[in-house]
Amino acid sequence: MKKIFLTLGIALAAAAAFFLTSTREVESQEPSPNISAPAPVVGVVQVQPKEVTITQELNGRVTPYLIAEVRPQVNGIILKRLFEEGADVTENMQLYQIDPAMYEAQLASARAQLAKARANANVADAKLERYRGLLSGRAVNRQEYDEVEAATKQAHAEVGIAEAAARIAEINVGYAKVLSAASGSPASRRARSSRRASRIRWRWCSGSTPSTST
Repeated sequence: MKKIFLTLGIALAAAAAFFLTSTREVESQEPSPNISAPAPVVGVVQVQPKEVTITQELNGRVTPYLIAEVRPQVNGIILKRLFEEGADVTENMQLYQIDPAMYEAQLASARAQLAKARANANVADAKLERYRGLLSGRAVNRQEYDEVEAATKQAHAEVGIAEAAARIAEINVGYAKVLSAASGSPASRRARSSRRASRIRWRWCSGSTPSTST
C-alpha cells in the first residue's frame, strides 16, 4: 500500500509541474497590452466621371444596293471572253466580244447609201435652182417647177433616212462589245452551252448595304 501511495504522489507531482510549466509558456506568448498592432494597409481609388461606349453585337446580312442585268443587244458568235470568272468588274468594262463582221458590213452599206442620198440631194438642189430661174423667165410652167421642188424635198428626206440607218448600224457594231452595266461582282449566270450571244444572261450585284436584325 505504501508503494501504491508513493507512486500516485509522484504522478500527481509530475502532472502539477507540467501544468504550471504550460501555463507560464502560454502567458509568455500573450502580447503585452502596451504594444499596439500595426495598422492595416488600405488601397484608395479616386473615381472620375468619363464617357463609356457601350457596344452590342447584332446578327446582320449584306444586300446589294444595285442589281444590274447584262444582256447582249445583238445576236452573234462570241469570239472571246475578256474577264476572269468570279472576279470583280468595273462599270463599262468589256465582258465579251461578239463577232462584229456582219454588223461592220451593214455599217459600210449604210454609209454608202448615205453618200448616195446626199449626192442625189445635191443634184436635186442644183436642178431646183435652175428651174427657179426658168420660172422667173416663164421658160417653164408652175407645175414643172413644183414637181422639181417636191423631188428635191424627197431627196433630202432620203438623206435623213440614210443617216438614221447608218446610225443604227454604228450602234449595232458597238453592241458587239458586251459591257458591264455597273461595278460589282457576278451574282449569278444563266447560259447554255451554245456560244450564241443571245443566250447569255448575267446578273451583277454592285456594292452592299448592311441590314441588321436583333
